Amino acid sequence: MRYLFSKLLRLGLFFLFSILATMAFCQEKKIKKLLKKMTLEEKIGQMNQNNGFFDATGPKPTEDWKARRYESIQKGGVGSMLNVRGVEKIRAMQKLAVENSRLGIPMIFGLDVIHGHKTIMPIPLAESASWDLKAIKKSAEVAAAEAAAEGLNWTFAPMVDISRDARWGRVMEGAGEDTYLASRIAEARVRGFQGTDLKSEKTIAACAKHFAAYGFIESGKDYNTADVGTSTLYNIILPPFKAAKDAGVRTFMNSFNELNGVPATGNKWLQRDILKGEWNFDGFMVSDWASIKEMMSHGYATDGKHCAELAANAGSDMDMESDLYIQFLKALVEEGKVKESDIDDAVHRILRVKMELGLFDDPYKYCDEEREKNTLGHPDHVKAALDMAKKSIVLLKNKNNLLPIPKSGKKITVIGDLADDKTSPLGNWRLAAEEESAVSFLEGLKEYSGNEITYSAGPKVLMKSPGFAESSEVNMTDRTGFDEAVKAAKGADIVLMVLGEHGMQSGEGRSRSEIGLPGLQQELLEAVFEINKSVVLVLTNGRPLTITWANDSIPAILETWHLGNQNGNAIAQVLYGDYNPSGKLPMSFPRSVGQIPIYYNYKNTGRPPGGWGVFNSHYNDQSTEPLYPFGYGLSYTTFDYSELKVEKQTQIPVSISVNVKNTGKVAGEEVVQLYIRDLVASVTRPIKELKGFKKINLQPGESKIVEFSLTEKELGFFDNQGKYIIEPGDFAVMIGGNSKKGQQGRFKLQLEGANHSDSEK
Repeated sequence: MRYLFSKLLRLGLFFLFSILATMAFCQEKKIKKLLKKMTLEEKIGQMNQNNGFFDATGPKPTEDWKARRYESIQKGGVGSMLNVRGVEKIRAMQKLAVENSRLGIPMIFGLDVIHGHKTIMPIPLAESASWDLKAIKKSAEVAAAEAAAEGLNWTFAPMVDISRDARWGRVMEGAGEDTYLASRIAEARVRGFQGTDLKSEKTIAACAKHFAAYGFIESGKDYNTADVGTSTLYNIILPPFKAAKDAGVRTFMNSFNELNGVPATGNKWLQRDILKGEWNFDGFMVSDWASIKEMMSHGYATDGKHCAELAANAGSDMDMESDLYIQFLKALVEEGKVKESDIDDAVHRILRVKMELGLFDDPYKYCDEEREKNTLGHPDHVKAALDMAKKSIVLLKNKNNLLPIPKSGKKITVIGDLADDKTSPLGNWRLAAEEESAVSFLEGLKEYSGNEITYSAGPKVLMKSPGFAESSEVNMTDRTGFDEAVKAAKGADIVLMVLGEHGMQSGEGRSRSEIGLPGLQQELLEAVFEINKSVVLVLTNGRPLTITWANDSIPAILETWHLGNQNGNAIAQVLYGDYNPSGKLPMSFPRSVGQIPIYYNYKNTGRPPGGWGVFNSHYNDQSTEPLYPFGYGLSYTTFDYSELKVEKQTQIPVSISVNVKNTGKVAGEEVVQLYIRDLVASVTRPIKELKGFKKINLQPGESKIVEFSLTEKELGFFDNQGKYIIEPGDFAVMIGGNSKKGQQGRFKLQLEGANHSDSEK
């Protein structure tokens, strides 16, 4: 019976793959047939993406430039639009293309759906602190369902840039400093957005960005240059992009920065040689906003025509909002400077994704008003947002078990301008959200009515709440409310201080040279602590902050990030102990900006810290260690690690296990983290690298054996030519609750008969 079942299963899989192959073959035939019908102008139109620039539900615009673009859509001169949302508007735009152009090719509609859509989830960096891939995938599924219900079919997410510099505002948009964690999260987000079928009315195409090295911009200053070595590029920067590709991501976006002196938008090596060549990516590449035109500012192109030539030849398939392809590609093809075969390849890729989305079957499939009405803000989505928000919170300090706070009988004073803010918790990328739609910290706290709660805002953090394109002016002078807040702390049993960054102080274009508490907040914190030592610091921020004084002084610190719509409810449940925090940091917290860039997986160097005298790698004025390391996070319970065992120590896979026990009084979740070090290699390796993690739930007193398997995928690395190699030799292994502390062991890899490098260690 078992043999028969196995045979039937294999037969079923064979027929399934045969059907899929036949469908793909038929799709490719349709695309080639359509390409033969297209004029050169129509092909170039598919490579053009425009911003939403007029209301298509009204009369034809009269302004000259708007009228020209309106007519361009009708002539098939626009392949995609961004920043148009809502079923009514998208149907009207789609109608212009489908029912007026010669070939009726539908447009694809994109938007930055970064952390939720109408229902706003925690910022991506916060979600990454959950280390919960299932919850992260669910978050992307919810965002996709809501975006698709509003007529959209493409998101410019996930951002998979690795960054080690918290000054860069866009760290809030990524998964932190570690390649392994970021790669697993990239896979989860891609699968959440795209599901198993792009034709589903609940899925949208994802976009891996920014290709590549954007997170390594110098001095953390947005849009700056990046200068990295090949080892860092191959081993740290590129793997999350490859993971996204392997997960089926349908589009890539190139980055604003240059790499090796060549802007990414015009970088043939990145786009054609690696992405479309070595990785065999068959989706399409879109530029970032006007990045094709910006090659002039880089000093890489002479004029707009030269920009279009360089970008098209390098493999940038779609031009986001610079109009240079529309203006110059036809002439460039006629002059022989751009091959029409490369134009055909780009258009083929774009049409392929449109067909996969089902837009040729029904251009209006995403335009259902009833689905739009019933999907946005659905109770199940709100529930998922609350679950994700709770899992994103990280407990940084809890001296004398000040947390959780009692649910009754206490006088609690809440201090901080951000505590009563219903917009800041939404974070930076919230294009579809309603302002003031977040549950504020105060609102969430007051759901628990057993304590006496008073509130004093203290001074404003910002002079005014900025819009998306506005700078944040920090309040350094207006001390209104300062004295009142300090006075309010007197006599309180517990002071909850909600301090940090406004949601618009991190994100694109929002780099900071100092990353402490902005404005007067540090002074306020110290003044309150002088009056009342029973202080809980609730951090709300989009990046790691330098809070060394707080760590040295304040008894309890809770990192809550920007948690989205369910912000206040999630924090209150953690503060009162209805949810035991389980988050772990996806980025190291520095002691000062002088330590940046700071990351756990550094190289040992020839003179590592702790060497003889002053002649070793260190600072004379402070520790080289981070304030809080990567992977760090406390719980209301405690966990003990013991009995690390390594089996099959010489051959792949290497089996490793550890015993984890809940030694506290309450149930809790723990992220068990496995790190390895390749002790001697032909290219030096970091002192440790994350190569596995599992999130487990243990009752008080319960133990669990947690097992890991190290395969070729975990034990190898890329050499400086981009070749993946596995070398024999000695490895150290550590398993624990963060990157600094855990059970340690060793094994020796022999690799008899395995495919590995000729270099012996």
